[in-house]
Amino acid sequence: MSTAPPPDAPAGIAAEPARVEEPPFRVPRDRADLHVFLQAALTLEHLTIPPYLTAMYTLRPGTNRPAFYAIRAVVLEEMLHMTLVANLLNAVGGTPLVARSRFVTGYPALLPYSRDKVPVALRHFGTDALDTFLSIERPEYVAEPPGHPSVAGDTGWTSIGQFYNTIRAGLVRLTAELGEAGLFNGDRRRQAGPEDFYNSGGEVFPVTGLASALTALRVITEQGEGVSHSVFDSDDLLFGEAREPAHYFRFNEIRRRRAYGPHDTPASGPTGPAIEVSWEDAYAIDPAAKVADYPPGSAVRRAAEHFNEAYARLLCLLERAYTRDPAALHAAVPAMLRLRELSVQLYRNPHPDPARRARGLHASATYEITEELLGRVRRSLR
Repeated sequence: MSTAPPPDAPAGIAAEPARVEEPPFRVPRDRADLHVFLQAALTLEHLTIPPYLTAMYTLRPGTNRPAFYAIRAVVLEEMLHMTLVANLLNAVGGTPLVARSRFVTGYPALLPYSRDKVPVALRHFGTDALDTFLSIERPEYVAEPPGHPSVAGDTGWTSIGQFYNTIRAGLVRLTAELGEAGLFNGDRRRQAGPEDFYNSGGEVFPVTGLASALTALRVITEQGEGVSHSVFDSDDLLFGEAREPAHYFRFNEIRRRRAYGPHDTPASGPTGPAIEVSWEDAYAIDPAAKVADYPPGSAVRRAAEHFNEAYARLLCLLERAYTRDPAALHAAVPAMLRLRELSVQLYRNPHPDPARRARGLHASATYEITEELLGRVRRSLR
């Protein structure tokens, strides 16, 4: 029997990557269809957070500070994107669901809405992790939404940008069919605003009609890929903030160990000051680690279980904020800090398995969220 990973599996992983459920390849036809697409967008925005957190938390303390702060800024903006999508879903009468086991993708997973089979795994900080992040955020030619003559031969999604363009087309179509007041008839008390969520780049704002809905989609796509033909996002234009490199280009700065200058372009690459990056100053981990790998009753197993419980708590707080009380977002910040504390208890420990320990691997967080765990956390929050 062969023990080689399947063709689609990332290096070092024997498991078949999970596949994220994607909506049908069409423009949303009605309100219920739009809810499905926006819930899928919420899942997509969350998909990147555990891998980004893993890279950030595996950095050895006191090292790679530019990389740490760059990844942290991206994580905060992904949280911003989740909240903007939740506002969008609430605005059109939907209910954002994040405290569900199906919401947390099993890792490794294939990047959805992509022609390329890009595996997304929980990897420690290093070139493999950065290359994956660049694949996730890469600016590409964005195909037209389904139904356009230029994509008549396509049967599935080609890019994340095309998926968001399709949501945009659905919003415009349904606004024309139902009227703005008819489509955007959700409970406005569920809308999170800038007073509910602090973020280093951009801000949360209520979605109350088509204009604010389209602005929310613009923030999400341009913070990730940059303004068309530019290295930078549009936060200076939308929020009056300092211009920053978009996610792809922040990761590329780390990967190439050089900052972008004010006049650099995607074609020129970064030509600014050098950035100090030390690839070896990270705790190496097994990207396919599971709680079951750790001996029952061991300190490492308890730490891994506590981490998953803390992450489930964060999801429950987010769902409370998105469905009932936007002010609950304030509790998400200490919940994130708790994750970092718990991660230290894991990543500093050599892996308990002798073979993996001999390869220099350490224990790691697994982000295994079950319905049983979520139920226990919900009861504790009450």
